[in-house]
Amino acid sequence: MPDNDENTEALTLEHRILIKLRQVLAAVVRDVTPPPGMRSPLSEQTIEDIRGAFALIAARERELRGDADPDLPVFADKGPTARIVDFDGSRDQGEKSEKE
Repeated sequence: MPDNDENTEALTLEHRILIKLRQVLAAVVRDVTPPPGMRSPLSEQTIEDIRGAFALIAARERELRGDADPDLPVFADKGPTARIVDFDGSRDQGEKSEKE
């Protein structure tokens, strides 16, 4: 079944493997999830291992995208991560009048 939401040709082999692992693991979880009120056939340790696997997959996908780790500090010499966008042009007007 093709991934409609992912452009698999532009992705690296590693990223495609991670996507498929996440999809298969999610399908297994859906298949073994019991109806409400019934006990899960999985042990607590297996459930924790599955959560850990999802966390590792997500962390590696973030690394491949180049996202910064939110737990790491932001250093002052890194520069600002936000830009000021002037929608009405008022900043340009002020700069022009100062130059004149």
